[in-house]
Amino acid sequence: MFRRPVCCVLPILKAVVCRPDAWSRLHVSFSTAPLSDGLKALYDKPLTQSGHTMNILFIADPMATFKTYKDTTYAMMREMAARGWQLSHTLSSELSVAGGEVVAAAAAFEFIGAQSDDDHHWFAESAKAQKALHHYDAVIMRTDPPFDMQYLYATQLLTLAAEQGAKVFNSGQAMRDFNEKLAILNFSRFTASTLVSTRSADVRAFLAEHGDIIVKPLDGMGGMGIFRLTEADPNIGSILETLMQLDTRTIMAQRYIPEIVHGDKRVLVIGGEVVPFALARIPQNGETRGNLAAGGRGVAQELSARDREIAEALAPELVRRGILLAGLDIIGDCLTEVNVTSPTGFQEIMKQKGFDVAAHFADAVAAWAKA
Repeated sequence: MFRRPVCCVLPILKAVVCRPDAWSRLHVSFSTAPLSDGLKALYDKPLTQSGHTMNILFIADPMATFKTYKDTTYAMMREMAARGWQLSHTLSSELSVAGGEVVAAAAAFEFIGAQSDDDHHWFAESAKAQKALHHYDAVIMRTDPPFDMQYLYATQLLTLAAEQGAKVFNSGQAMRDFNEKLAILNFSRFTASTLVSTRSADVRAFLAEHGDIIVKPLDGMGGMGIFRLTEADPNIGSILETLMQLDTRTIMAQRYIPEIVHGDKRVLVIGGEVVPFALARIPQNGETRGNLAAGGRGVAQELSARDREIAEALAPELVRRGILLAGLDIIGDCLTEVNVTSPTGFQEIMKQKGFDVAAHFADAVAAWAKA
């Protein structure tokens, strides 16, 4: 069961005093009585579950590019700053090996908080300094896909860093092993009919069998490169030539699932625990893609019995593989993707359902970092 530790309250009060925007996130009553000297000393010292300040490194895209009103990494940072944790940021391109250690040129930063949706000055960075990853309490990989060769190299460095003692979430090994499209093949009892092939002839035969299919690249994100094909489509050849690059690129084809009109559901699993709400990404009229990046509308809703069955079945395997945070994509009753690189959906669930996903994520980071 998810719990917010009592010892996290004081840092949150401290953040509320320093950051006016934090008032909207706090739902407690305050006494106007002055703090005693002892409480003031405790109040001024950021605490965690283990009684010391956590030092966290985020490997993420440039922070000035965040859409703070919906960005999940921003929500993670806001929660951790509220707890008094020390935060640093680097890019995956800033990872390197020096003296045999995996290091990053990272900048510590103060979380100020965005004052509007288009406020890109919500943080104050210090100068970059090179530091070994194992000196941080936790390293959180949040670089967005696509999973290209540079991404692959970064995961290999993260695996080496873990061998040197770094606590990396999600693990480099897991991000390599769990291609977000191919990972569902490990759980075929929950999937629709699926084909993976480099041959367009195979895809044509699959289309002839099912009549209505979805085709997509294995390294895409945000709905890019996804097509719906029917036997009556006059552009089958052109689409397959473009997508498969004349039979040199492997793709996935899946039976079309009509329930997509009700949303492509994102179900979050954090530290092996299933978040009780899903974010249904509902396609625009005339679209088959529910991805928010493709214009889908996000609606938070309670998990169905099938959603929970799938998530709880996958959770132990995710934990075994070192996956602290996963975003399962479910359409109707079928698992369609397992997202482990940079899963999103925190803010929409938090705003619509009042369920503090970011707090549960921070709790899991603290617990896994001590393990």
